[in-house]
Amino acid sequence: MDVNKIMSLLPHRYPMLLVDRITDYTAFKNISGYKNVTINEEVFNGHFPSNPIFPGVLTIEALAQVSGILGFASTNTTASDGKLYLFAGVDNVRFKRPVVPGDKLVLESEVKTVKRNIWRFQTQALVDDKIVCKAELLCAYTDKDEIK
Repeated sequence: MDVNKIMSLLPHRYPMLLVDRITDYTAFKNISGYKNVTINEEVFNGHFPSNPIFPGVLTIEALAQVSGILGFASTNTTASDGKLYLFAGVDNVRFKRPVVPGDKLVLESEVKTVKRNIWRFQTQALVDDKIVCKAELLCAYTDKDEIK
């Protein structure tokens, strides 16, 4: 999936769209994609000016977005259909090394369980085949209209 297909599924847009491409996908099973981290990103103006490091929370957000793409593509729905995947929990997060400008952040997510409308994903982010972050994410599949 290219970025146009990704934007047709997710509600995110610049500067919060953190997935550039999907490289592999199996419905209700797993997905792989990536984000190219560049020095041109606004976040590096403040994190940190003399030592730019991509914030760990944005790595988690990128993993959540790739998981949301897996959910949307699996269920044949999109944000335009009035659906969203919202964070319900983040467990067992580990950061192994920093992500810096020039890195290709590979994002992988696997569906562990789906119970009612709660999806549990096992995720990891890699740079140069080395794990930089692992996390278990819980996402609630919901109608936009129910959020108020």
